Amino acid sequence: MSTSKPNPLTYLITGGAGFIGSHVVDALLAAGQRVLVIDNLSTGRLANIAHQLDHPAFHFARADITDGIVMDRLASDADIIIHLAAAVGVKLIVEHPVHTIETNVMGTEAVLQTALRYNCRVLLASTSEVYGKGSKIPFSEEDDVLLGATSKSRWSYAASKMVDEFLAFAYQREFGLQVVPLRLFNTVGPRQTGRYGMVVPQFVRQAIRGEPITVYGDGSQTRCFCHVQDVTRAIIGLAQHPDALGQVYNIGSTEEITIGELAERVKTITHSQSPIITIPYAEAYAPGFEDMQRRVPDTSRIQTLLGWQPRYSLDEILRAVMEYEQNRLKEITGGE
Repeated sequence: MSTSKPNPLTYLITGGAGFIGSHVVDALLAAGQRVLVIDNLSTGRLANIAHQLDHPAFHFARADITDGIVMDRLASDADIIIHLAAAVGVKLIVEHPVHTIETNVMGTEAVLQTALRYNCRVLLASTSEVYGKGSKIPFSEEDDVLLGATSKSRWSYAASKMVDEFLAFAYQREFGLQVVPLRLFNTVGPRQTGRYGMVVPQFVRQAIRGEPITVYGDGSQTRCFCHVQDVTRAIIGLAQHPDALGQVYNIGSTEEITIGELAERVKTITHSQSPIITIPYAEAYAPGFEDMQRRVPDTSRIQTLLGWQPRYSLDEILRAVMEYEQNRLKEITGGE
């Protein structure tokens, strides 16, 4: 498959009704591309793509990616598959480790097998979690990896996504499949749910409701938050670039902030009187829970290839999430 063929291309997005997937759908349709989506709506929401359902270049199938018949039909009509369907969120991962491993590994294998059948290029969404306990900051794509013990379910997600990457490269080396793994760092913005422990929507929701803002751990751990629109630009750029093949790419912001400072920033931007409280990891998740102290990406590889860098500052991201959550709260309360 050559991406030099005339537009429009047809994209199949797994998990396309999810937070990131729905933004990718919007961007591709706005650019005049044809988009197919498969999503079982286990974590995605139909509301995220409802405004596109009548678009003539859009088709949605409610099904699991392991449904061979549906996947085969969709992939047979696709040029590029953007594989975003996965078990995500620390809370979900800790509470449902079997689901996490099976969804990520078996789902990805099903996607790769189908892609090979129709010679589709595959963009595989991986995660910063694969860097595990790495202490070399910033994290670079070729760094060695150190994970915690297998008795800690926290690391099952990282291991499952590493297997996904290994599988993708195996399909490339053995069968010539075109693959581009993407390691997404903390992606935030409108439509993200705090349901599975996503910190920014959770903080913003608590702040605008006047509830305590709950910081897990002591708040000294740092993260870098990237707007979903910036991430979407990176994903589509890599999907379309002929020289992106066969390498992993970090996608994320390098603007680092502690979670404690993030809570303060959210409180300031929302003009909230909410108290900030800390909750030990053992109470928030499970005894023996382990977390990364810092998580900062080296994005020089994608910057060199695409000239890509984030456009949104953290304050702009937080304001966008605040506006989305305020509108959502009005809908729930009937505008009160």
